[in-house]
Amino acid sequence: MADKILLTGLKVSGKHGCSEAERKKAQPFVVDAELHLNLNRAGKSDDLGDTIDYVSVIGDIKKIIGGAPRNLIETVAQDITDLLLRRYLLLDAVKITLRKVSPPVDEKFSGAAVEIFRSRER
Repeated sequence: MADKILLTGLKVSGKHGCSEAERKKAQPFVVDAELHLNLNRAGKSDDLGDTIDYVSVIGDIKKIIGGAPRNLIETVAQDITDLLLRRYLLLDAVKITLRKVSPPVDEKFSGAAVEIFRSRER
């Protein structure tokens, strides 16, 4: 499937991490999402009902990241893909890149990230 909707650079605060400090004070996360689906019908109809409303997807991502604390960003990314595949029936697959831009380490670097790809079992 070559068609996809790309959501890039979504900034959301969350309280995820293994340390107590990470779970007390919200920290910034950045998300990129690739939503794989057939966009042929939407391209011809110009009808939002023939595609996935990315505003709704953004709201779902924000709920997961802003929701219950998780130890691992791997779990947060998995929770996002699970919800999106369950909620949006037009979705064939999703790739989530989740960046923790201020991890609590002494070294200076741009952050830690995970990228996961999950597809619908048809």
